[in-house]
Amino acid sequence: MAKKILVLGGAHIDRRGRIFGETAPGASNPGAWFEEPGGGGFNAARNLARLGFDVKLISPRGGDPSGEMVAEAASHAGIDDKPFVFLDRKTPSYTAILENDGNLVIALADMELYKLFVPRRLAIRAVRDAFDETDLILCDANLPAETLGAIAARAALCGKPVAAIAISPAKVVRLKPSLAGIDHLFLNEAEAAALTEIRPEDPREWVSALRALHLRNGVITRGKRPLIAFSRDIVVSLQPPIVEDIADVTGAGDSLASGVLSALMAGHDLAEAIRHGVAAAAITVQSPYATAENLSPELLNAALALVPKAEILS
Repeated sequence: MAKKILVLGGAHIDRRGRIFGETAPGASNPGAWFEEPGGGGFNAARNLARLGFDVKLISPRGGDPSGEMVAEAASHAGIDDKPFVFLDRKTPSYTAILENDGNLVIALADMELYKLFVPRRLAIRAVRDAFDETDLILCDANLPAETLGAIAARAALCGKPVAAIAISPAKVVRLKPSLAGIDHLFLNEAEAAALTEIRPEDPREWVSALRALHLRNGVITRGKRPLIAFSRDIVVSLQPPIVEDIADVTGAGDSLASGVLSALMAGHDLAEAIRHGVAAAAITVQSPYATAENLSPELLNAALALVPKAEILS
């Protein structure tokens, strides 16, 4: 029987506009729009469902065509989608303008609806049952800080492990009061800097700072540079392989989290789990979408051949 994962977090619309030529500020720029369902929690949910897990998703959504688009994508990925639908509200969205080389010009995040996922919604019978029945809870920092704290507290009462995705430097601080109740945190170096309030030359100093904040396990990605991961008793590093034909890096961090969690739930140790995460991210960046529709356990295992072994730092 497939292991169960409960995802509580962002499931919204991502819009990305790419400028065709040189960016001309203050003027009309030729370009094209691309729109797809996204959100850290939702991307991870789709990846984990494609990797064979029984995934349930709970998130706020508006009663609009964007909400229907998210629901259709969830169904297509095999997710058990149980949203809180607010018929008179808009589904959250993230709209970005990108330069021709992919660098961000400006973005607008319309995420007000997530404020309505308040802690008392965890007391709903169907949500309580979902906590009781799952093997792992995954949340993201799109949710309010008090809700993230309540998720960690309820998970502890149920004896369930909790993983979290940082989302952004501005949002990761919402997780700070709850770090002692989070078993695995996935973040990049900008988010690590925001959470710890330090920017060390040696990334191992982030490990010490995060442990001081009572985080037990974490993975810090650093773009093309070696990522660093830690548990209570080990620190490991891994150099991501060079990936040819990158289509879009959107969702790479969410897929890395999915790969790591899938390996940990299969009984692999941290050093091997981050290899699975890097392999999943490599598959994703070759797709024009935030999640690779062809992701599967077989493809992930094949991609592992390109990923080096992790280095034990301590």
